[in-house]
Amino acid sequence: MQKKGTWMESIRQQISAFVATTFPMPAGDEESQQGRSLLDSGAIDSIGVLTLVTWLEEQFGIVVDDEDVVPENLDSIDSLVAFVSGKLGGTVQAG
Repeated sequence: MQKKGTWMESIRQQISAFVATTFPMPAGDEESQQGRSLLDSGAIDSIGVLTLVTWLEEQFGIVVDDEDVVPENLDSIDSLVAFVSGKLGGTVQAG
């Protein structure tokens, strides 16, 4: 069984890689990209949200309910990691 930190890092790496290849953001410090708004930066739009939700469901075997599709869950790498962790039974907070 993976330790929680390693498990979380694996989720972060998978999400970061998907976002970087699917929704390229302007260049910048990678660490600052983790908390950067995907919506405000223009990296993701409404179609992008659907793409992201579909990928999250397929990649992690979770169900993203309609009420889950809010910026608090899907607007940054940090919030995505916290959201997926919560869906998978973790208790990690974004940020």
